[in-house]
Amino acid sequence: MRAAFYEGHETISLGQCVPVPPAAGQAQIRVSHCGIYGTDLHIFHGKMDHRVKMPQVIGHEMSGVIAAVGQDVAGFAPGDRVTVRPLDHCGDCPACRAGHSHICQRLKFIGIDSPGAFQETWTVPAHTLHRLPDSLSLREAALIEPLAVACHDVRLGQVKAGEYVVVQGGGPIGALVAMVAAQAGARVLVSEINSFRLQLAARLGLRALDPNQIDLVELVTQETGGAGADVVFEVTGSAAGAEMMTRLPRTRGRMVMVAIYSQPAKVDLFRFFWRELKLIGARVYEPEDFEAAIRLAASGVMPLAALITRVCDLSELGAALGGATGGGEVMKILVRCSEEVEQ
Repeated sequence: MRAAFYEGHETISLGQCVPVPPAAGQAQIRVSHCGIYGTDLHIFHGKMDHRVKMPQVIGHEMSGVIAAVGQDVAGFAPGDRVTVRPLDHCGDCPACRAGHSHICQRLKFIGIDSPGAFQETWTVPAHTLHRLPDSLSLREAALIEPLAVACHDVRLGQVKAGEYVVVQGGGPIGALVAMVAAQAGARVLVSEINSFRLQLAARLGLRALDPNQIDLVELVTQETGGAGADVVFEVTGSAAGAEMMTRLPRTRGRMVMVAIYSQPAKVDLFRFFWRELKLIGARVYEPEDFEAAIRLAASGVMPLAALITRVCDLSELGAALGGATGGGEVMKILVRCSEEVEQ
């Protein structure tokens, strides 16, 4: 069995996967597919070495089949098709006691703070499992985790049918946010500068425009009768995105911060005062978001397969991480981790 290890210095090595027998409350999974996420790129480029114990298997967007379960695991059995919500909370901090275990103050993100899914066999806490319907392929099921991010973002943004929504950034998460918001009945506009992603958004049935080619504020103002957007999702993580974010909403409009900013960004606080704006942070997801994502994926109403631009072998992970850097003609790359798992 194989596993891909992050060694530091933009180096991935292919080695032996040593199966970990599941202890009480754990499940062992044969991994089918695992997607490359932005966090994996940050790790690859050394930006998270303070959290990763090298050499370490990373990755967390996955699908697979249960191989074995430990004692005290109820509701799951070998052969079940599953995905993993990769959050391991402490259960005792103020956030957990308040019912916010997904943002536990001592949260361990599985695949960063502990071994991840870029391996053939992965053992995880059973409380992280979500069952997959037989109608959903394991290839598309590897998109459940990022789709759950989008479901969480749209839920926190309280998007309603008929509302005007702007999504700043048309990468994998931005595209999924736009698709989920559209399924909620919103009018959605995606702002994106990458020509490949603009074309892909159009194929996904989304309206996407390059903000370098139009006056985005003027367009949104015109299309909303002078009001502005009801909800703005900031997914670019750029200084320009932070600056534009406050210029687009209507009075008492909502802004959802989806992107991760590694450095403080300039934000127009006067606009908050003047229009009584609301900014909402959206970090990861909760169990209900995973279940919503699974229902959406299984319904077939969202063209998830169109987001997959490449499927590569586990041995190609290093090259795939390098190729995904800087955007280009890439949306979602999946890694095939085990040839023995059914599709």
